[in-house]
Amino acid sequence: MSAALMTPELVRLDVAPPGDKHAVIGMMADLVAATGRAERDGLEAGLLKREESFATGMPGGFAIPHCRTEAVHEAALALVRLSEPVDFGSADGPADLIIAITAPAGTDDQHLKLLAQLSRALIRPEFLAALRGASTPEEVSALVMDVVAPEESGNDAQAAGAAVGTGAAPSDEPSADAPVLLAITSCPTGIAHTYMAAESLENAAKDKGIELHVETQGSGGITPFTDEQIARANALIVAADVNISGRERFAGLPLVEHPVKRAISHGGEMIDEAVAAASDPSARRVQAGAATSEKAESGTSQSWPRRIQGAVMTGVSYMIPFVAAGGLLMALGFLLAGFDVAFVAQDVATGFSLSSLPGHQEYEGATGMAQTERAGLALYLGAVLFTLGNLGMGFLVAALSGYIAFGLAGRPGIAPGFIGGAVSVAVGAGFLGGLITGLLAGLIALWFTTLTPPRWLAGLMPVVIIPLVTTFVVGGLMLLFLGRPLAALMTALQDGLTGMSGSSAVLLGVIIGLMMCLDLGGPVNKAAYLFATAGLSQGTEAAFEIMAAVMAAGMVPPLAMALSTLVRRRLYSPVERENGTTAWLLGAAFISEGAIPFAAADPLRVIPSMMTGGAVTGALIMAFGVGSQAPHGGIFVAFAISPVWGFVLALLVGTVVAAALVTLLKEIGLRRQGAAA
Repeated sequence: MSAALMTPELVRLDVAPPGDKHAVIGMMADLVAATGRAERDGLEAGLLKREESFATGMPGGFAIPHCRTEAVHEAALALVRLSEPVDFGSADGPADLIIAITAPAGTDDQHLKLLAQLSRALIRPEFLAALRGASTPEEVSALVMDVVAPEESGNDAQAAGAAVGTGAAPSDEPSADAPVLLAITSCPTGIAHTYMAAESLENAAKDKGIELHVETQGSGGITPFTDEQIARANALIVAADVNISGRERFAGLPLVEHPVKRAISHGGEMIDEAVAAASDPSARRVQAGAATSEKAESGTSQSWPRRIQGAVMTGVSYMIPFVAAGGLLMALGFLLAGFDVAFVAQDVATGFSLSSLPGHQEYEGATGMAQTERAGLALYLGAVLFTLGNLGMGFLVAALSGYIAFGLAGRPGIAPGFIGGAVSVAVGAGFLGGLITGLLAGLIALWFTTLTPPRWLAGLMPVVIIPLVTTFVVGGLMLLFLGRPLAALMTALQDGLTGMSGSSAVLLGVIIGLMMCLDLGGPVNKAAYLFATAGLSQGTEAAFEIMAAVMAAGMVPPLAMALSTLVRRRLYSPVERENGTTAWLLGAAFISEGAIPFAAADPLRVIPSMMTGGAVTGALIMAFGVGSQAPHGGIFVAFAISPVWGFVLALLVGTVVAAALVTLLKEIGLRRQGAAA
């Protein structure tokens, strides 16, 4: 290393807080950047991104904002002791000690090991007390360097360990009849929480006379358990916020699983839970092939609503690539080949080639037989792109359902979930049906994983028995009981809409807007869309106006969410902001599903806001008398819309209304969370 990780220049004592935690993080970035070890803005962005995904406030009144980023040129530790504590998201109160850990993206193992040593020291009350009692930056720097690199600090390592508790011996030797426990700790960056959780569990086990072996799956490398340790183990503790590797090694062991922060604050309780599980025949056990959620908690301590929410988020995260790829390909197809490519795409894509390009193709349009506007290479490439996108979008519901089931039950839930989603599409249940089949498949498969079959049958359970029986149950429920009620509902909705045209045109526009934004591609949305496309064959002005209202209202949700993520970025996670960027094009192309990730994550705020904006747009379309002869395409079929100005104005007003409302609701929710904390 070219310089010590911490020097007196990286320490500030008894500083008045400049504001909330975001302002404190900005001050930490200034402190590190002033030493030339990092680019200030890039470092601040890295620290804030970490804070958004996982609050860094810890029990004991300290916080450890940390990151690994290209903006850091040389690893550094910075410390600010505040004169008044600031809330960093810890349940036990605000923090007055802020220790920033900043590492380059290519940090070597040696640096990571030193950072791990500091993380372990931070769990010890004596070390924190020494930092709070230090009177000069030089004293603080020496205390920290005594922990992370005693050979560089010039002090006796053992004396330093005694001063801050680094060399404490266990208060009790492991009892001969006590169970042997294994623990795995892991956090998203693998720098701090991973090692703090390990230290907390180790200290608690020593105090209780329990033999514990810990595997830290962090950035400093992994030293796996030996075969002997696994063979002797009586229970496994998992303290992690990311998927751990090698779970199959522990199949059959009693399992205690919590987020990594709980191990830091309640290590003793987790040790007690593991000891109890080791002697409980009915305790939860590690299942072969079972998945871990990205924010894992034990089945006994995590509430069912939170488990279901986590599973839905897993489904949404795996579904997003289908939305992005399929929607963008369809949009490009419209751009190249025109709106009427939707009528001929499959025939053109499969019946022609680059050496045999199509001419103008006939299709049955709104006013009878018509020909495509474009021909040749543009039509052929557009048809290929549209077909690919359409096929990709066809997997949306199945992927959502399959990975919701995966989030609940692991690999045994994937096949029943996917097949259940396909059945949902077949019976017209759409997006909502996919949610139902995913949850049903996951819960049923999860129940099967709790059974203890004979050893000869255990290997067949996750790959044959569970998928087979679960698929039969879920598919049967959808086909026998749920399909017909949904079909009847759609018929009733279409009949009701048909009876409202004419003098109630504006009210019809409101209802169409509400339906298009209620379930974002689900049965209600599809009912409105089918009503509109079926009417196009009549070739009347009223039919064209209904089609325009459907298309404009369906464009509002993704555009509104894209606008909200742009104007209030701090309300959304990094993944949601990326989805917002994609949603601009999806909304412009009339792909309502572009808003599904936002609706699934926060339905109580997103869906009512989108319905309000959609209702405004639908009403304005009908009031302006806007008509569309194109059944799809969004802004890419502007030539088929008249008057275009009315369409654009109605869309802009509805988008702004929906974006403003969802932003306001999220702001209120954030303030309430802050007040509750």
